[in-house]
Amino acid sequence: MNDFSGVKAALLLDNNQLLIIQRDDKPGLRWAGLWDFAGGAREGNETPFECLAREVKEELDIEIKEQNIVWQKTHPAMHDPSLTAYFMVIKITQKDIDSIRFGDEGQGWKLISIDDFMNSHDVVEPLKGRLQDYLAGRR
Repeated sequence: MNDFSGVKAALLLDNNQLLIIQRDDKPGLRWAGLWDFAGGAREGNETPFECLAREVKEELDIEIKEQNIVWQKTHPAMHDPSLTAYFMVIKITQKDIDSIRFGDEGQGWKLISIDDFMNSHDVVEPLKGRLQDYLAGRR
């Protein structure tokens, strides 16, 4: 936990709906315009949860709770496999959805079923493998 580059999280509503964010469509931006999970780069000495909580607050204005982590695992970072990153699954509620105030990163957000996410061609592809790890352990 002491050395990681960032965190991404599947925000999970009712065990089947994922909250995803469409990335900005700026030239040179990695995965521009694709649908992504919340999260981002670590700042200072943040813990993985502190990093994720800050990013989710900035992106969606949702206050996540550490006790709502249902799964987490480290992976090679998507932008640099020599670094470590965390992937988490966090339970959210309809109240969280209703409170969203979208930040200034990204083009929008939506809910999507897990199956539709896994079959989509316009999502950040490496996230499918991370989500599949969680799903395999859930069965």
